[in-house]
Amino acid sequence: MSVFCLLWMPMFYLFWRSVAGSNASVGGVWALILGSLAAGAHFFLGPLVEPGGFGLSRWISAFLDIVALPALVPVLIYLFLVGLRIITGTVDFANFSLVWLIPCAIIRTPGWSAQNDPILLVLVPVLWTSIAVGISFFIGIIQKSRWFVVIPASLGILAMPLAATSSYWAFFSQQSSLGYLFLFAAAAPMLLSMSLSYYDTI
Repeated sequence: MSVFCLLWMPMFYLFWRSVAGSNASVGGVWALILGSLAAGAHFFLGPLVEPGGFGLSRWISAFLDIVALPALVPVLIYLFLVGLRIITGTVDFANFSLVWLIPCAIIRTPGWSAQNDPILLVLVPVLWTSIAVGISFFIGIIQKSRWFVVIPASLGILAMPLAATSSYWAFFSQQSSLGYLFLFAAAAPMLLSMSLSYYDTI
């Protein structure tokens, strides 16, 4: 499980580049540097919220420290860098986010390995990629579609981090059926994006 957590992000990044034809040069260096700084800051500063039991505090802790926020921050930073024209060229949210999350996974793996918890070592990296690729998919729809498609796509962006966090919380609470349901909801946009990208390349 530790090997999976350590290698999932770089392997999925390479897979995504081959399927989607991502341009690694657009923001890749920035993503690696800033992602390393963010991961190091979290390591030294510790969690934003101390979890307690199985209730709301556990869900909020998962959202802020484990599942959603780590995958959302690179999207927001990328928007900022593109807006300031620090990064130019083809906009690729998924590529930037996946590269950003590689050092995050590397730094967190030793601590999670000590807990030997498959929810952290297997589920969380999958949820990170689901958020990174899924949000990029919805942003692409918003950029190319009319207003009546923008609204559900925007709601999809809002719903994905909530579904991913709820999946983590449900598995942690030993509610596996609910966990798989939220996992499917969080991963569905990523799977659809991968399928469309694959068919575009053949």
